[in-house]
Amino acid sequence: MILRWGAVISTAMVLAACSSPDTKQKSRYSQKYDSAPSRSVDVSRIPDATPKYEERKRAGNKSPYQVFGKTYYVMPESTGFSQKGVASWYGTKFHGHLTSNGERYDMYEMTAAHKTLPIPSYVRVVNKDNGREVVVRVNDRGPFHGGRIIDLSYAAAIKLGYQNKGTANVEIFALEPDGSFAGNAPKKQYKPTSSEKMGYVQLAAFTRYQSALDLHDKVKRLSKKMPVVVQSPNNNPNVYRVRFGPSQNERELKKWAKWAERKLDLDVITVWE
Repeated sequence: MILRWGAVISTAMVLAACSSPDTKQKSRYSQKYDSAPSRSVDVSRIPDATPKYEERKRAGNKSPYQVFGKTYYVMPESTGFSQKGVASWYGTKFHGHLTSNGERYDMYEMTAAHKTLPIPSYVRVVNKDNGREVVVRVNDRGPFHGGRIIDLSYAAAIKLGYQNKGTANVEIFALEPDGSFAGNAPKKQYKPTSSEKMGYVQLAAFTRYQSALDLHDKVKRLSKKMPVVVQSPNNNPNVYRVRFGPSQNERELKKWAKWAERKLDLDVITVWE
């Protein structure tokens, strides 16, 4: 469980839409801390989210956006994305309040919050501690505390078996509308299996080339030594990725990632191709 400041804090547009007319009210939530519901939940009756095509709108996808002074860039597409890290969950404090795309958060549905995946997206979440997995629909932004990568609904946390512990080590895979994963095999996503695999530290992805070029030039102004490039994937030439690399040295990739987080205040990911 994570003490989130608010499910829709990520965009000024949503904050404006959801703020209380009472300017003296310090918080729009009746609870100070998050908690689990008082009644038991039979998750066997709650189906996983079913991936399908959904048109992505501006609501929830403003990019870049800032939270607690840190800048985040929303990915223009989720194809092939995977990530390892810590998952948390959120419950009664946010139940019934608006998510980042204007929907009502329901802790009994299979949903999730992620900092940079486009909204909506569907992801398979695997609990690395016990092997359980679920499919959830991303419709919110977060979590913005403690180095967690995804915030799941309370029901999803029960299915994954970590509702009492509060967090779990997970791996997430973005799914296509047909439910398939278009990236590398799970164990190959973050670690090369042959000398042909190369690693990159991805800073951000844009649909406008000029935006990617602006970030590229900013990096060069800060350090002429950083190996920054702008790339477009073969299957989507309208996406421009700003990356450090390539390199097969994991220590070097970690050094570049730390530099980006410190100098650019970005939430970066490492990918192997």
